Amino acid sequence: LHDIARAEEGHTGVDHAQAGASQAREIALSWGYSCEEAEAIARAIAAHRFRTECPPESVEARVLYDADKLDAIGAVGIGRAFAFAGRMGQRLWTPVPAGLAARREIDHAAWSPSIEFAVKLSRLADSLYTETARAIARERHAFMVAFFRRLEAEVQGEV
Repeated sequence: LHDIARAEEGHTGVDHAQAGASQAREIALSWGYSCEEAEAIARAIAAHRFRTECPPESVEARVLYDADKLDAIGAVGIGRAFAFAGRMGQRLWTPVPAGLAARREIDHAAWSPSIEFAVKLSRLADSLYTETARAIARERHAFMVAFFRRLEAEVQGEV
């Protein structure tokens, strides 16, 4: 249920984690979960977003957060970044301006998978909570680093 409001976010701009938490709470209650259980589910979903003011606190919330981030890195994460770029008509590659990740305002017209890697994907492994997730992420992160270095070298005519 953690991404139940993803489509709504795409259409209205609502934070899918917050909207999904609200929807999941109601669904859990309708399935017979107690109020306490439904609230725990909602809190875990609210905290699963990378850019959040609400960090995951429970073991379940941390596991959900980590699983969601692991799904966004490695070969699958790269594939997702390129699929999204294609759907949005974005470029295959654009140069990454120095200091881009630290900026508050980013020019989304120049967005590309290389920018997505620099701004978000490259930081996900360091955000994980569980040792198991960190172990899985090390190899996936290394693969992404190598892939985007190679992509840049090919686009720049270096190889």
